[in-house]
Amino acid sequence: MRRKLITISTLILFVAGFSVIPVACKKEQSTRGLEKLALEIPDSFPDPAYAFTDNPLSKEGFELGRRLFYDPQLSADGLVPCSSCHQQIAGFGTFEHDRSHGVFNSHTLRNAPVLFNLAWNTSFHWDGEFTSLADEAAHPLTGSNEMGQTYQRIIDYLEADRTYRDAFKEVFRYPFIRPEFINKALAQFTGSIVSANSKFDKYKKGTVNFSAQEESGYQLYKVNCASCHPEPLFTDYSYRNIGLRIDPLLNDYGRLRVTGKAEDSLKFKVPTLRNTYISSNYMHDGRFNTLLQCLNHYRNNVQQGTTLDPLLVNGISLSDTQTDNLLLFLRALTDSSLLRDPRFTKPD
Repeated sequence: MRRKLITISTLILFVAGFSVIPVACKKEQSTRGLEKLALEIPDSFPDPAYAFTDNPLSKEGFELGRRLFYDPQLSADGLVPCSSCHQQIAGFGTFEHDRSHGVFNSHTLRNAPVLFNLAWNTSFHWDGEFTSLADEAAHPLTGSNEMGQTYQRIIDYLEADRTYRDAFKEVFRYPFIRPEFINKALAQFTGSIVSANSKFDKYKKGTVNFSAQEESGYQLYKVNCASCHPEPLFTDYSYRNIGLRIDPLLNDYGRLRVTGKAEDSLKFKVPTLRNTYISSNYMHDGRFNTLLQCLNHYRNNVQQGTTLDPLLVNGISLSDTQTDNLLLFLRALTDSSLLRDPRFTKPD
């Protein structure tokens, strides 16, 4: 199958915030001797927002990121790797949990977003706090109710392991491990996870047919969902208040936390519908166990408010049969090959 490929160029070494090298001594990071990788761009996808020009993809960098992603020793209690909240079986989301678990039996505020097609994102996390794929990795590593570490302790652990030391030197051509190198290695791995091989994708290519119910669900999606979840990525990456009642124990006001603007109260990032059938739980706080509960929210339980998205003032009118058909279409967005792709599994 033909894939568009991004040519990976060299990068200017990012040192802001961690610099121990004078600005005048910045050098381009060489990829000479490394096995270069290219980001896969499915034919139906637009150009990505992030092309790794500041973090050139290589086989060695990807594999280093994969090892870090699955290593529980990056957490304060040695039990919580990145993969504990981003499980391959759930499309790299949290499998059948409302809010993610952190170190020392803590809970996070939110349900972990899925980690695929990240190169098409321009902001990250439910509230868009981060605008860089590398920077967003810092929050889980150091968050007190996530992995709870400091970069110094992580670096001490990595420097004590010869294979890690050698891998970082090979990829980043620097004698010491630095915080931004950790973030960039993780970004090479997570940013390379692409999902575009669902039944829907095969239907669009003309290699499979939808059932009558799936076709009906597809048409219902176009009328009722596509304005916020447009194909092929099935999100517009906007922030919207979808009329969820606020949880009084969490008091999570979404994007307001980042911008401080009243008009952003209760707005959260629109998630992709890809792989949604296998990425339960749902919504920013994981309050819904099933997709049927999600659809029933839009049918019957949208809460009115000053920042409610205008498209949802009257909810979404669906009969029971239409709801069933829409659920079958959503199931057709499942990319089962992603769930077992050996490139993304825990390394031996």
